[in-house]
Amino acid sequence: MLRPMAALETLKLDVDRGVATITLHRPERLNAYTVGMGIELYATIARLDADDAVRVIVVTGAGRAFCAGADLAAGGETFSGERTWEAAAELERRVRPWKLSTPIIGAINGPAVGIGATLPLHWDIRVASDRAKIGFVFTRRGILPEANSTWILPRLVGLSRAMELLLTGRILSATEALEFGIVSRVIPDAEFAESVQAMARDIADNTAPVSVALTRKLLWRQTLQADPERAKALEDDLFYWIGRQPDAAEGVQAFLEKRAPVWKMAKSTALPDDIGRRLAGDPDPADGGT
Repeated sequence: MLRPMAALETLKLDVDRGVATITLHRPERLNAYTVGMGIELYATIARLDADDAVRVIVVTGAGRAFCAGADLAAGGETFSGERTWEAAAELERRVRPWKLSTPIIGAINGPAVGIGATLPLHWDIRVASDRAKIGFVFTRRGILPEANSTWILPRLVGLSRAMELLLTGRILSATEALEFGIVSRVIPDAEFAESVQAMARDIADNTAPVSVALTRKLLWRQTLQADPERAKALEDDLFYWIGRQPDAAEGVQAFLEKRAPVWKMAKSTALPDDIGRRLAGDPDPADGGT
């Protein structure tokens, strides 16, 4: 069970049968991002990731927007403070995508611009309501793309498309975001919340926790591996290890017996030291090894 935590001021949290839904909750400001929201968001994700009972995390927005970007209430001084956004940096480092075990679905229910567009790039699956609009508007505000988007976005959509999106800062419709590969699915707004929960429920109910945790970590880790032989070696070692674990036997037996599997392992299951070291830590593009 989740332990009690301090009351959330900018988010709402609901946990139901392994699916945790985080709602950005500043609807009067179109869920505009503040340092306080960042601290609450990163701390909540870290807490949920450490809980073996939570199988999937969904992040969405309250009201008609997902996130209108940074709160500009400070006017022209919004970005001029001494590393203003560094207050949440230590927490953010704990929830970088290659460190997490829990899949996160970014449920973009409405307009998502600036950091509202870059934050979901850190998550594993992004889906959009057909009324969503997405914009990497940084060059139109006299600043630069952030949240590691200059590293992640080209790997998602290719360098040429990333250049177009980040240099122009133009707003995309949900359909264009799908065509660019930013989201994997566009869902009619009337069906959006139900469809997202069904996707999360499918993962929570039908997949093995350790299999999901290792698959998502491996995919993120392999984004920095330029050598296909080393990439294959890491994948082979993980496959050999997991094939000898109780969930591999249970998954096959349940399929043969035409019943739901009863998984025996938790997402926090410890890996052998050598494999754990190769998956852990911040990826460093300068490090050619695994």
